[in-house]
Amino acid sequence: MRALIELAVNETAIILNFSDSEIALKLLELGCLPGANIQLLHKAPMGDPFAYLIDGSIITMRKKEAATVMIQSK
Repeated sequence: MRALIELAVNETAIILNFSDSEIALKLLELGCLPGANIQLLHKAPMGDPFAYLIDGSIITMRKKEAATVMIQSK
C-alpha cells in the first residue's frame, strides 16, 4: 500500500482507503471511491495540482489531498 502522490504519470492503481476523514469526504463526493481505478494523467509544471482519471471522469487534486489517498498498484 502506498499514497496516491507516489503514482507515476500514466500509471494505474486501485483506491483502497483514505488517511484523513475530512479530505476523504470531499474526494468521495467527487467520485474517488474505494475500489475505483485511478490513473495519473498530468502533473502541473510546478508539481501541483495533479489530474487523475477515475473510472472515466477527470478530477484534479492538490498534493495534500493526494497524499491522503491510499492505493494498490494494478
